Amino acid sequence: MTFWKFLKDKIMLLLLHLLCMLGSAFYLSACGLKLEQLFLFYMAWAIMLLGYLLTTWYKRSRYFKELYQILDGLDKPYLLAETAPYSWRLEDKLYQDLLKRSNKSVIDEIHHLETERMEYKDFIENWIHEVKLPLTSMNLMCDNRSENVSWTSKDIRRLKASLSELENDIDKALYYARSDTVYQDYMIRRISLHEVIVDVIRHLKPYLIQNHVQLELSSDLKETSVYCDGKWLGFILNQILLNSVKYKKDEGCHIQIRSKQEPQKTILSIEDNGIGIRPEDLGRIFEKGFTGNNGRKDGREQRQSTGIGLYLCKKLSRKLGITLEAESEPEVYTRILLIFPDGSSHFSKGNLSKS
Repeated sequence: MTFWKFLKDKIMLLLLHLLCMLGSAFYLSACGLKLEQLFLFYMAWAIMLLGYLLTTWYKRSRYFKELYQILDGLDKPYLLAETAPYSWRLEDKLYQDLLKRSNKSVIDEIHHLETERMEYKDFIENWIHEVKLPLTSMNLMCDNRSENVSWTSKDIRRLKASLSELENDIDKALYYARSDTVYQDYMIRRISLHEVIVDVIRHLKPYLIQNHVQLELSSDLKETSVYCDGKWLGFILNQILLNSVKYKKDEGCHIQIRSKQEPQKTILSIEDNGIGIRPEDLGRIFEKGFTGNNGRKDGREQRQSTGIGLYLCKKLSRKLGITLEAESEPEVYTRILLIFPDGSSHFSKGNLSKS
């Protein structure tokens, strides 16, 4: 920082002193002070002002020079506010406090991004292992069939079930990647719950048949409509149904899907007779990466849970304005509730978007 730049920054102070000098000169002249006395008075004033400016410039130059030296020596320059030398000036203290707050926000955001990157990396690694299972199963089925032996309907169902699992794994990765920008790819409109559910069941039909799943749809579903995006709701329902099948009992799987109309909301209930969820796990099943006791013990085809399906459901439901809840009793049932607000509530929350 050169002295001339410092003076330019202090131009208002210099103008104030100049005005004070002119005003006092008229006053002192009127009081009868001689010209020689005025000259000595203003010479002393100018010398003291110049001394003050030079001293201040020297101290500030040294202070900022030290700051630049510290900055050049830091591996992480954003920590400058933490290592800045002490200054008695209030202005410097306020700037340091502002920098500390700003840097803390930046550091928190960096940690958040690093955590998301690591979580996404872990998800992709687990997803690759998940995808390998249906691919291996299909390859084995093909290898076990000779060219002269025709495929039976059972073989075709097994193959389609494996393809359905593979397609679901690919969809899961796709929706995970899009989950933070869902607002760019959905449109809230009035849709029929029955149509969405039937479409999901039709898509999962080979997988459901392969696992001997019995489905029961209540008749009032045909008359129930909600405000939502059909594609994203279909993915949520798909994940819930897959979870119901995944944690079924050995004797079979029975899934009941019902709807209930209440004031200001519509409740969709998906209940299965599976192994249920322990009370200590129930409050955490929507957390990212949480598999619980059931997920760790899932021995069906040696396929481990990644704990990402229900997390995605919760995340997407929140963005769509849907409340997602779970109820369960171990070895008896698991019930997932999707609570849709009515149209006026949905619009007032600003959930309506156009794709």
